[in-house]
Amino acid sequence: MCGISGHLDGDGRRSADANKRLARAMADAIRHRGPDGSGVWGDEAAGLWLGHRRLAIVDLTEAGAQPMATADGQGHISYNGEVYNAPALRPELEQAGFAFRGHSDTEVIINGCRLWGVAETARRIWGMFAFAYWDRSEHKLWLVRDRLGKKPLYWFKQGGSFAFASELAPLLLHPEAPREIDRDSVAEYLRTGYVAAPHSILGGIAKLEPGHLLCYSPDSGDIRIEPYWDLAEEVARAHANPFAGTPEEAVDEAERLLDDATRIRLMSDVPLGAFLSGGIDSSVVTALMQRHSAGATRTFSIGYTNRDYDEGEDATRVAQHLGTDHTNFVLEPSDALAVVPELPRIFDEPFADASQIPTFMVSKLARAHVTVALTGDGGDEVFAGYNRHAAAGGLLGRLGRLPRPLRSVMARSMTALSPNSWQKLAKVIPASKRPRAFGEKLHKLAPLLRLEGREQYRRVSSIWHDPAAFALGGAERPNPIDAERAADLFRDRVEEFRFLDLMTYLPGDILTKVDRASMAVSLETRAPLLDHRLVEFSFRLPSSVHLREGKTKWILRQILERHVPRELFDRPKMGFGVPVESWLRDELRDWAEDLLSERKLKDHGLVQPEPVRALWAEHLSGRANVQYALWPVLMLGAWYDAHRETLSAAQTARAA
Repeated sequence: MCGISGHLDGDGRRSADANKRLARAMADAIRHRGPDGSGVWGDEAAGLWLGHRRLAIVDLTEAGAQPMATADGQGHISYNGEVYNAPALRPELEQAGFAFRGHSDTEVIINGCRLWGVAETARRIWGMFAFAYWDRSEHKLWLVRDRLGKKPLYWFKQGGSFAFASELAPLLLHPEAPREIDRDSVAEYLRTGYVAAPHSILGGIAKLEPGHLLCYSPDSGDIRIEPYWDLAEEVARAHANPFAGTPEEAVDEAERLLDDATRIRLMSDVPLGAFLSGGIDSSVVTALMQRHSAGATRTFSIGYTNRDYDEGEDATRVAQHLGTDHTNFVLEPSDALAVVPELPRIFDEPFADASQIPTFMVSKLARAHVTVALTGDGGDEVFAGYNRHAAAGGLLGRLGRLPRPLRSVMARSMTALSPNSWQKLAKVIPASKRPRAFGEKLHKLAPLLRLEGREQYRRVSSIWHDPAAFALGGAERPNPIDAERAADLFRDRVEEFRFLDLMTYLPGDILTKVDRASMAVSLETRAPLLDHRLVEFSFRLPSSVHLREGKTKWILRQILERHVPRELFDRPKMGFGVPVESWLRDELRDWAEDLLSERKLKDHGLVQPEPVRALWAEHLSGRANVQYALWPVLMLGAWYDAHRETLSAAQTARAA
């Protein structure tokens, strides 16, 4: 795991020394991603420079240092990630005559690009990765990002200049980097809490989409972007080859795949551990990791003094049963207060998933003991674990068959009471069976009854439902998923929602959160549940297997019960929640009041002050919990303040 960067001065605007200094500065801007070593390499004739920051995980010797060259000097690479099937690919490369200096996976990738070509190499390797490959003989620069978007990759082209990096910050050191905020991206961010690829918060700077490769030919200036792995095609392929066994046999096959995905992710020359929340996803990964470990696995969790959000005790009980060496850190409001000012630096685009705070804290906790941590990320998307999946396969699906006028009446009745009032009424339900945030969920369900098809997903995955009305000067982009192309692809609404989660929410929110939070403290994280073989297998199964016996993630529950007693994990879904609601009224109030002041909102010039001020007053009154709407505005304002000096003069002047 590392940080990569580079640039190509196609117009020859700078001297070789100036280009080398720029390459060094860009790499050093992401030192946190790779504190163990650094390097730059340049093809002076082409004006191409590669930079690298190394977090040494596999092959700690200089044989694994980057940028790396092929033996003939015609291929050069700067690579971030881990390829777990590298040992299986290496013999074929050796038989083809490639000599290896060490045992790093980087050598497998670069020699594969030389033998098989970049696109075929991308299809052959399994893992998480983003890399740049300079083909000296063809005079082409390739960028490649892993299938599901675990590793980030930004880029821009301005005239004859081209630059790329793992994060946005290195690009802003480039003198020709675009620096003006994209107002449409602000509107998109207010809806979702992130800016999805291929866009970024700055116009002219793009993110390479998951499963894609980019080929830049500086001689012609042409850029070609195409997928080498397409989830829609994999879904269609899965439907053509459905799993023929029983649900119980599907559990056996899923465990076999997940066990192998976990085993190969233990490849490391440094200490490993795991995040363990006590929930289903992290518990099943930890159980399988412990199966393959000679000693006690180091596990880490975050708890709260607020019992409504605390899973620390649950994680401890699971850890005790599995026999792991467990550490639980109780997050106090003062800890959050200390982290919040750092968030704009850690997330160099606006990012508004409040669980970014505990994710950073558990990463920091783990990094004091290990360099690599396995996570349970992906379980909800792959195995239908979200409330929206349960709703699509249950109540929402059944209600969707009713006439729309009747659904509208039901929606009005659901919103007749406030979320707090519904929450009080819900106390008649036993605590063990009571859905968390019952009133809020009813209010989220109500508008869905008035909608059809994909608009239901757009609504349920939105924070601000009409962001263009609040963003100054921004317009919403069309749905990023081609509706016509996917119109006949799905067997039911549950499958469609899972697909959309994997294409949008997973890379835009979940994987961005974990990558930035963990790499900020130089910790590598690995997600066995997002092994592409497991993802592809999941679409061979009907939704009735994913949602079974009234339970979400039925397959993972069955696997976990083979390792952990059901009473230790069979409880209402909590998620990685954060008590932001109370923090904003207490410990974080002064910080929030400053960012949400009319003066500051007008100074930023990104959102309409009046509706935001009204929401803030409503939240402080206690009449409603609108933390989810406020947090994106707070993170946007904090990001703007932190990066004001790097934005264009035109942008700053307009905001003023």
